[in-house]
Amino acid sequence: MGRIPESELIINSDGSVFHLHLRPEQLADTVILVGDQGRVDIVASFFDEGSIEVDLQSREFHTITGKYNGKRISAISTGIGPDNIDIVMTELDALVNVDFETRMEKAEKRSLTILRIGTCGAVQPEIPLGGFIFSQMSLGFDGLLNWYKDRDKVACKEIEEAFVKHMDWPQRIGRPYFVESAPELIERFKDSTIKGLTMSAPGFYGPQGRCVRLTPAIDDLIMKLEQFRFEDWKVTNIEMESSALVSLATLMGHKAATVCCAIANRYAKESQPDYKPFIHRLVKLSLDNLTK
Repeated sequence: MGRIPESELIINSDGSVFHLHLRPEQLADTVILVGDQGRVDIVASFFDEGSIEVDLQSREFHTITGKYNGKRISAISTGIGPDNIDIVMTELDALVNVDFETRMEKAEKRSLTILRIGTCGAVQPEIPLGGFIFSQMSLGFDGLLNWYKDRDKVACKEIEEAFVKHMDWPQRIGRPYFVESAPELIERFKDSTIKGLTMSAPGFYGPQGRCVRLTPAIDDLIMKLEQFRFEDWKVTNIEMESSALVSLATLMGHKAATVCCAIANRYAKESQPDYKPFIHRLVKLSLDNLTK
């Protein structure tokens, strides 16, 4: 690859990347992503006293870099949805693997460890409200991976074919895809979380089977997701970012995964509105698992 044009990677006048407004030296090798800007402060509240070196805001992207148990960590808010993940992942990768002076790809690549901490709705009746689900595999309804070459190098084709057949997948909707999370992160979280196959939707209402005034394209979506089985896999929960994060990270050579707190059970039609104490516990658990 030659020099990356200014139009393809915008670098601000202060040497920071366009949307995140981060400079390369401000990003840690371990990154925690959250959707809500307020959760960045929750993550940072656990950082070692006096260790915060970066605290900046650009649009919905809030970044705090500090240390936990002596390990440097960046906490970044992404906002909602796979389109924002496309921005965040591309700019995080550029920060570590593109020379901003020459606009050339670096010969020696740097690999980030990226964990998304979020909330979700469970689709299996046995998953309790407040349960922590680690997405060992992600199912993308968002179609983002389909816009990149080498899609099939990271997609799990056998389970994809079984799912398309099970769902009688409508051709007018972009083809779903399955991607496994980084083995290293699966190992770190396997004993403290529920094994997850997480569906990531490109919206909150129709793409998740909710009917307000408009009718979703797939009838009985939650029931069909709950019934799907492939070997020892079953769909456990729904959120909006995991598949985009893991697929792009894997293509780029980074290690990524998602862990979520179940604040609703779509199958049982239950919810937990007072979920903030669970989020605090999940953040602490995640920081401990990332630094142990």
